[in-house]
Amino acid sequence: MDNKKTDCEACNIDLINKVKPNMPKMQTLYELSDFFKVMGDSTRIQLLWALEESEMCVSDLAVLLNMTKSAVSHQLKVLRTAKLVKALKTGKNVYYSLDDAHIKEILEKALEHVIE
Repeated sequence: MDNKKTDCEACNIDLINKVKPNMPKMQTLYELSDFFKVMGDSTRIQLLWALEESEMCVSDLAVLLNMTKSAVSHQLKVLRTAKLVKALKTGKNVYYSLDDAHIKEILEKALEHVIE
C-alpha cells in the first residue's frame, strides 16, 4: 500500500484491502460532493420541495417562496445545470419539475433523517 500521503501506519491492512476496491473513483466523489453543495442551499431545497409537489412556473414559485422572479430564475439555473430540475416550455411559460424520481427519493430520505 502506498503511504506517501499519510503520516501513519495501517492498523488493519486486510480491512483496507477489502474496502479500497469498493471506493468510488475520485471523479465520481467530486461529482457527488458538487451534488451536495448544490443541495446544501436552503433556497434551492425550498424550490426542489415545491417542485416535488407540482410542476410550476417561475412566477408561481416566486410568489410561493416570497422571492423575486430573478432570484428564482437564478436558482433554477443552478438546479438545471446540476440536472436536478428540468424545464418544459408551454406557450410563453416555462414549467419546471424535478428531473427524475431519484431527486424526490433523496429529498424524502433526507427529510426522514432530519425528523428522526
